[in-house]
Amino acid sequence: MPHSTTPPMPASMSQPPHDVDAECAVLGACMHDSAAIDEVRPVLGDDAFYRPAHETIWRALLSLHSQGRPTDPIAVNDRLGELDALQRVGGPGYTHQLAGASPGISGAVYHAEIIRRKADLRRLSAAGLRTLQRAQEPGADPDVIRSGIESEIRAERERALASGHGRLSQFLTDGWHFVTATGAETEPLWGTPDKVAWGSGESLMIVGAPGVGKTTLAHQVVLARIGLRDTVLGMPVAPSKRVLYLAMDRPKQIAKAMARGIDAPDEPLLRERLAVWQGPLPATLDKEPDLLADLAAAHQADTIVIDSLKDAISTLVDDALAVAFNNARQRAIRNGVEIMELHHQRKATADAPRGQRPTLDRVYGSTWLTSGAGSVLFLSGDSGDPAVTLHHLKMCTGEIGPLQLLHDHTHGTTTVDPALDPSALLAAHPGGLTTRDLATLLTGETTPSRGAVEKARRELERLVKAGKATKAEGIAGGSGGGQQARYYTTVRHMSVVS
Repeated sequence: MPHSTTPPMPASMSQPPHDVDAECAVLGACMHDSAAIDEVRPVLGDDAFYRPAHETIWRALLSLHSQGRPTDPIAVNDRLGELDALQRVGGPGYTHQLAGASPGISGAVYHAEIIRRKADLRRLSAAGLRTLQRAQEPGADPDVIRSGIESEIRAERERALASGHGRLSQFLTDGWHFVTATGAETEPLWGTPDKVAWGSGESLMIVGAPGVGKTTLAHQVVLARIGLRDTVLGMPVAPSKRVLYLAMDRPKQIAKAMARGIDAPDEPLLRERLAVWQGPLPATLDKEPDLLADLAAAHQADTIVIDSLKDAISTLVDDALAVAFNNARQRAIRNGVEIMELHHQRKATADAPRGQRPTLDRVYGSTWLTSGAGSVLFLSGDSGDPAVTLHHLKMCTGEIGPLQLLHDHTHGTTTVDPALDPSALLAAHPGGLTTRDLATLLTGETTPSRGAVEKARRELERLVKAGKATKAEGIAGGSGGGQQARYYTTVRHMSVVS
């Protein structure tokens, strides 16, 4: 009786495609943080694990997570015991071993993609062997075999798309969820909704030459994030659970600068809510894009300060490396980590004349560094000068400033010079100001630009909305000419700025 024979499997195929280390890493990440399950499940799809024991543990994790229960090794062992499968997977010692196998939660998706690819290769290898068996059977019909291959390929593609795994749907969401549940209306980390210095889910970059107070300003925001103050430059700062400060650029000087703004009673908060990394990172962020997110996870930080960018990237002028860094930045942000970056300006470019707005091309390095940032603040002035100017070069909502800042180098604090505060200027003119009047005072130009006038109008309207000013509507022009709207202060008993 004729019978089919299966050819011997080549030595290279004696072990089906698999990666046990990746499987251990994913299971360990899911035990360490149950949130990882939601991240890797769409990638893995069905029947992805090579080792049956790992598939059993994965099913136990899914069961626990669906019921809102913990997914730590103790809970997993208890569930496996209920299923009479604990000894079959290697006993309680093996699950605890898995829990310590993950190199980082943020890498779980990448490791899951490895598992998925290996599982797909195993499925394709099995399909190939079936095709080979059919071809060697007596009376095999090539058209029938070819049709069978095409059917299997279509089924495989439909299965992959239907399961929703992998890079095609990893970050997919529907339009309604995107506009309503992704944090677009979240309160800013620093600033107000109409003037955001640092937006949630968008990195803040503070740029300037050495000695103009980048670190001084950043430290005040950090101290506010950990609860030691409420505002910086008169703008509220949202609290953080824990800040990780990457002090890569001259850590001793960073410590000396930060010490100016703290006192002995601040010790508990500094110990609990501020962690400082001193010196170089294990690798540059363009080489290891998951490192930033892994550092945050390892130290339970929801905020990272990079001081400074030149120490975190191999080179700042290479576009490809800048894009790689932005990838690291966005991966961390997607994991719920807020990012602040300190950076410097181009050395060959002198400061702009007073009143002239600097531009983003004065920021050193590839344009992709600033393109991926949410907000860019630029400090201009002379090194060591207590008076500098803050420009808001890239913004999340409305523009802040320009602000004339006064650094107190003894106490490590910064305040806004009241001489150019719109509210103070309005109070200094009892007869009121038009938008053009205020624009002239703010810019120092006798003929301010349309943009400066529009900005002054927004400032005055903001004061009206806050109850600090009233508005007398203007008169439309005609043969006798028109009259501009005029604004008057409502704030009393304040010092008048001359």
